[in-house]
Amino acid sequence: MQHINADTRTELEAAAFRQLLDHLDANKDVQNIDLMILADFCRNCLSKWLVNAASERGIELDYETAREYVYGMPYSEWKELYQAPATPEQLEALDARQQRKKDTHA
Repeated sequence: MQHINADTRTELEAAAFRQLLDHLDANKDVQNIDLMILADFCRNCLSKWLVNAASERGIELDYETAREYVYGMPYSEWKELYQAPATPEQLEALDARQQRKKDTHA
C-alpha cells in the first residue's frame, strides 16, 4: 500500500475498521473470550485502542463512550443480551493463551 497517499490510506484503514465493527455486530454470538483465545484481542481492546488513539491526538474520549461505539449500545446492555458465561474450557484456554504470551515475552 506504499503507492497510496497517507490520507487515502487512513480512509481505507478507517473503512476496514468500520467493516470489522459491522462484522462483529452481525456476529454477536462470537464471544469476547473466544476472540481473546484465538486472536488476543476483543471488543474491549478495540475500545481501549480508540481511547488511546484519541489521547495521542489530544482528544478526550472516555472508555465507556468508546465501548458504546464499538458495541453499538451501552456495554451493560450488550453484556446482558449477548454475553454468555465463560465455560471452564474457555477459561482454561484463555489461561493457556496468556501463559504462552508470558513465556514468549520472558
